[in-house]
Amino acid sequence: MIFKLKKLIFAISFNSFLFLILIIGIQNSSKKSKVYLLSKETIQLPISFIMGISLISGSILGSFIPTDYDKKGITNLKRN
Repeated sequence: MIFKLKKLIFAISFNSFLFLILIIGIQNSSKKSKVYLLSKETIQLPISFIMGISLISGSILGSFIPTDYDKKGITNLKRN
């Protein structure tokens, strides 16, 4: 249980740091684009912000993937 809490705290702090660096880094960005989600579109956002947010969201979602397959009872893909 304590390992999961440490992993969660690390993921939150690491991604918050990445977000802070992203906000500082896009101050002088002039190239802007829109993102189309289903049938809606967003306001014009800097391309670096769009790419940075997708990286951070992927990092957050990736931190929830379990890595202890043997402990969960999931069988190994390698069969003898």
